[in-house]
Amino acid sequence: MSSILVSGLVNLETTLRVEGFPIGYSPVLYPFGGVSSSISGVGMNIALALGALGDRVNFLSLLGTDLAGDGALAAIAAAGIDTAHILRPMPHTPQSVILYDGAGRRQINVDLKDIQDRRYPKGDFLAALKGADAALLCNINFNRDLLPQAKTADVPVFCDVHVLRDPRDEYNRDFMEAAQLLFLSDEGLWAPPMEAAAELLSLYACRIVVIGLGAKGALLCEAGEEPRLVPARDTRPIVSTIGAGDALFSAFTHYYLAGHSPSDALRRATAFASWKIGEAGAAKGFLTKDELERLVCQDHKESEHA
Repeated sequence: MSSILVSGLVNLETTLRVEGFPIGYSPVLYPFGGVSSSISGVGMNIALALGALGDRVNFLSLLGTDLAGDGALAAIAAAGIDTAHILRPMPHTPQSVILYDGAGRRQINVDLKDIQDRRYPKGDFLAALKGADAALLCNINFNRDLLPQAKTADVPVFCDVHVLRDPRDEYNRDFMEAAQLLFLSDEGLWAPPMEAAAELLSLYACRIVVIGLGAKGALLCEAGEEPRLVPARDTRPIVSTIGAGDALFSAFTHYYLAGHSPSDALRRATAFASWKIGEAGAAKGFLTKDELERLVCQDHKESEHA
C-alpha cells in the first residue's frame, strides 16, 4: 500500500446516452434510464480508483460554495476520502455533460467555471505532501505552481496530459517537464505513437511514457528500453469509454509504486480499465485489488488453455 497525493478536478457530471453520432435534431427525447448525474472529474476518478486498490490517498481539489459543491464534498466524504484538503474558494463548481452511444464512443463537454484562474495554497499543499510516495498532479492550472514544490520536496511527480497535439505544447509543458511518469492518449497525436513517445523521452526528463491506444491497448516506452505494446483486455461489455484513461493511469501507478515492473503494472492496468468501461460514469466501475487479481489470474488461466 502506497501513500499517494492526488490533486485535480472535481465536477458534477451528467451522462446522456444517445443513439449515435452525429446527433440528429429532435425537439424532445425521452431516453429512459439514459440520464445520470454523479460527482466525477479527473482528480476524483483517480482518487477513487487508487482508494479502491487500497492505497492511502491525500486528495486536494477546489470546489464552489454552491449546491453542486455541497454534493461533491458529501460524495468525497461518503467515498471514505479525507476532505481536509478540499477547499471551496469559488462561487461555482465545475460541471460536465457527457454524451455516449452504444459503441462506447463519447463526447465530453466540460464547463470549468473560473477554476483555471485559481491557485491551490502552497503551504496547504506542502503539508499534504509529507510522507507521499508520489504526487499525481493533474494538468489543471491550480497545480502548475505546485510542480516545483513537489520537486523541491523530492517527491516524484506523475502526470497524465490526456490529449497532446504538440510535444512542446505550451499549456502542458510545465507538467511534462516535471513528470517522471507521463501518460497521454493517442487521440490527436502529431506523430505515430512510437515516434511521439520517443520524442517526449528525448525532450523531457521523464523515464516512462505510456500512451493509451483505446481498443488496441497501451504502448509502454521506457528510456533505454524497446517499446512494448500491451494489448487491450475484453473483460465485459463496453458501456462508455469515459474515464478509461484515468483508470489506466491509476492502476499503473498503484502497481508501479508497489514494485511491479512497468510491463506487469501496465498489464494489470489494462484489465482494470477494461472492467471500468462497463459503467457509464467516469467515477464508477473500479475493481478492488483482490477483484482485479482474480480477474488477472482467470484471464491467465484461460489464455493457457486457449
